[in-house]
Amino acid sequence: MVIGGAGYIGAHLVPKLVATGRRVTVLGRRTIPAYGLPPGVVYVGGDFAQLDLINGLLDRHQEVIDLAYASVPNTSFENPLADLLQNLPPAAQLFPEVAKRGRKLLLVSSGGTVYGEAIKLPIDEKHPTKPISPYGVTKLTVENYAHLYAQTHGLQFVCLRPANAYGVGQRPYVGQGFISTAMASAMRGEPIKIFGPVGTVRDYLYVSDLAEGIVRALEKGRQWETYNLGSGVGHSNLDVVQAMAHVLKKFGCAVQVVHLPERAFDVKANVLDSSKLFSDTGWKPDVAFDHGLRLTCEWLNADDGNWRTPKRGS
Repeated sequence: MVIGGAGYIGAHLVPKLVATGRRVTVLGRRTIPAYGLPPGVVYVGGDFAQLDLINGLLDRHQEVIDLAYASVPNTSFENPLADLLQNLPPAAQLFPEVAKRGRKLLLVSSGGTVYGEAIKLPIDEKHPTKPISPYGVTKLTVENYAHLYAQTHGLQFVCLRPANAYGVGQRPYVGQGFISTAMASAMRGEPIKIFGPVGTVRDYLYVSDLAEGIVRALEKGRQWETYNLGSGVGHSNLDVVQAMAHVLKKFGCAVQVVHLPERAFDVKANVLDSSKLFSDTGWKPDVAFDHGLRLTCEWLNADDGNWRTPKRGS
């Protein structure tokens, strides 16, 4: 069962799970999933917080991947209490039910926010966790509840902290995904917003590599371990814009940048050391950054969505 598997990451993860021979059920909030699912995958539309629904699904599955989260870093800062109430109770409710049935849980957390400001780069799993956004605080709290239920109820789980996903299928202007939004802005002839002189430094991981890392962690990750999942390479927002300018030029798009004041909740630099995941599972990224940018740009250029039309007030 993939909770929250009908979104962007799930659209790339579920086909990989199916390819391993697994029978997969996806639980999502929408009546109809936003992304297409492979034939044979069962889709259930419902609320993650509905205990009866969750229990019925847990009774029929041996493995659970938890991708669910109701907010993004920006919205969490605007309403930290809502972020906490929407995300922590359903997770804390899920964990004892998974433990009671002896199921295996893969908890997908956030490598970009739980660590806070980096003491050293790249960040390994032993780095202190001092998040500076409500999103990161809640993510870390969910992790701690998983550890609590492992100690008190025997919960079998592996925790994964992924870097920033990007690539084909990532829709722009949804509050997450700098690369897709920056590319779409250039294609609409709008300036790309960078907060500060060069923006923040982030570890960008192509979405198919991220999905493969989730599968590897599920199959080969050691019980009760936490793993980073990233490329190990940092790119500032300005680095990204300069790299994508070469790709966008082929489509007749020029890049414009507007610099805005830095934001207090943005971690300055986050780059993940994934050597532990490689050591235990053999995973390593396959898609080079420049190649991933080209694939993303080609997809956005071919996409027939309505993101090209400037919205009032944008």
